[in-house]
Amino acid sequence: MLIAGSCHCGNISFQLRWLPEPTEITARSCTCTFCTKHGGVWTACPTGELTVSIRDPARRSRYTFGTKTAEFHACSNCGAVPVVTSQIDGATYAVVNVNAFEGVDSSLVTRAPANFDGEDEKVRLARRKRNWIGRVTVLEGDA
Repeated sequence: MLIAGSCHCGNISFQLRWLPEPTEITARSCTCTFCTKHGGVWTACPTGELTVSIRDPARRSRYTFGTKTAEFHACSNCGAVPVVTSQIDGATYAVVNVNAFEGVDSSLVTRAPANFDGEDEKVRLARRKRNWIGRVTVLEGDA
């Protein structure tokens, strides 16, 4: 299944090839204050492939907090946050916001709260390496 998504204005978009075809897309409603305030409901397909396209990199801001091991890619034009990336052992891992999906049947998405308080950095990075998308390409500008 190919899932398209983007911020509201389309400056930051993504194509997620979900392999194999999902019967359910599990999404985590993170309870941290950033995700709560920005509507972050994250999903990943560890066996999938993600391509992120940033039309105007000057209108993309990156926000980090806490352990500073994840970058929230926010569009400075429309304010939406469709993608989060994390650099682990020289590779890029990512999750996408299901609220940025376009044309996906909402009955396919199951949302559940998630709380990662108390995780140390080592545990957090190991969880991301297991559960996040590990084949990520980021294209910027006319690339």
